[in-house]
Amino acid sequence: QVQLVESGGGLVKPGGSLRLSCEASGSIFSIYDMGWYRQAPGKQRDLVAIISNEGIATYAEAVKGRFTISRHNAENTVYLQMNSLQPEDTAIYYCSMYVTHTSRSSTDYWGQGTQVTVSS
Repeated sequence: QVQLVESGGGLVKPGGSLRLSCEASGSIFSIYDMGWYRQAPGKQRDLVAIISNEGIATYAEAVKGRFTISRHNAENTVYLQMNSLQPEDTAIYYCSMYVTHTSRSSTDYWGQGTQVTVSS
């Protein structure tokens, strides 16, 4: 079993910054993709950014140039640096990881979500 624990959400004014973190723990052999998704009220959950174990990052068009995803493989952690935040970035942010266990089976895991609110 693997647990993902997120942190770093909160209330910020337009133009401000936040940094989200998500750490995985448990029976982990390796982690391929690490990603961040978000879900605004009444909307579907959408991809924000994803990074492979080789460090290749992909971003949603809405966040390109403002958000940066990174990972620390030794600590099984993924980060999302969010700059120039706007009210439309308000959502619950979820991390996701594709984990290969020590048993060599693989599963997608999700964090519990962290609220990001951008408001003046």
